[in-house]
Amino acid sequence: MTPEDLQTLIARGVKLVTAESCTGGLVAAALSDHPGSSTVLMGGLVTYSNDAKQALLGVRAETLSTHGAVSEECAWEMAIGALRALPQANLSVAITGIAGPGGSDYKPEGRVCFALARRDGVHEDARAQTIDFGALGREKVRFAARDHALRLCLTGEIRHDLDLKPYG
Repeated sequence: MTPEDLQTLIARGVKLVTAESCTGGLVAAALSDHPGSSTVLMGGLVTYSNDAKQALLGVRAETLSTHGAVSEECAWEMAIGALRALPQANLSVAITGIAGPGGSDYKPEGRVCFALARRDGVHEDARAQTIDFGALGREKVRFAARDHALRLCLTGEIRHDLDLKPYG
């Protein structure tokens, strides 16, 4: 995140809330590094455990048991939950994934699910996307996920040409 990126978000009127799991607050921290970030960053929620995802963001137990925490469905519910937690926000980004070490054949290390949710008046729209960064190591996956989440926020909020899949 550069000062110019922050100015772009300010010019667009973005009021952002983050919902982070595997990045542990890195997205919010990257934004808050710059003076004037309080114009854009309304707040951030680090929901590392499933219990926190449910209690703070309203992620449904059924979603977690059916799809798991590392899923587009979970990211989607995290993004919507973050918007609902901070009514003054008009954009949320959610990140949940497996930074490593570990993973499985089904959900490998380096898999991160993202969601963007936007509120336009009373309407909410959310889209989700999965990126497999590969087994880069914990730190590199976390920073790659942070950078991707910031790019998603900068590419015109919700863009329908990013291969983001709608849910809901």
